[in-house]
Amino acid sequence: MYFEGKFDDWQSWQNKRNFTQPFVVSLIHLPERSRWLYVGAYAVKGDQWVDERKEYRYTLEPLQTCSELGGRLVIEFERSGRASYVLGKSFGSAMSVYELRPERMHLQEFPGFKQVDLEWPDLEVIVRQNATSWRTALSNVAGVYLVTDPVDGKLYVGSATGEGGIWARWCQYVDGHGSNVELFKLIKTFGRERARAFRFSILEIADVHASREEVLERESHWKRVLLTRTHGYNAN
Repeated sequence: MYFEGKFDDWQSWQNKRNFTQPFVVSLIHLPERSRWLYVGAYAVKGDQWVDERKEYRYTLEPLQTCSELGGRLVIEFERSGRASYVLGKSFGSAMSVYELRPERMHLQEFPGFKQVDLEWPDLEVIVRQNATSWRTALSNVAGVYLVTDPVDGKLYVGSATGEGGIWARWCQYVDGHGSNVELFKLIKTFGRERARAFRFSILEIADVHASREEVLERESHWKRVLLTRTHGYNAN
């Protein structure tokens, strides 16, 4: 929820009156034991019972004075028990600053060109956050990439050349289809949510200054090998 930018809305729905104090400080437990990511601090402005959801809807106002630390500040805190809601006056003194990251935490750092296997929702987050490791790696190479659709079992082979390389091209897929004819038809029929099934990987890379003709030749090779013109989403 946090990486998709939906945390504030998710947090505002509670099945009990859990936010009884004037302020809420939100932390997300990280995989490392006793490490917590600071999300933000919020002023509680009231709540309302929503009968159709059987939940309370809280009005939580983010405190802007603390916003620059969101996603960057890592807290060290050994929580006793499994309570999701603890009082700051009881536990605040047990918390300490472990790390202040130079930028907001991302889903994952760039794993290397041979290890890329990225789901579309993660791609959307990485593009929206302008993740440094991904942008730096992908904007410096041209190449041929693969879009896999596990729902239909079909493949799409694409290529990227010129300034911005693969990064610039993949940024265009935030709309779900990246202006590809067959993918556009799919998204038009089933909606943008259909793209959530797509996976992105890299077949081969080239120098960002490689000629467009050279990259297109390699793209055609992969289309032939993977039969994406006859059994996939490639229309040409």
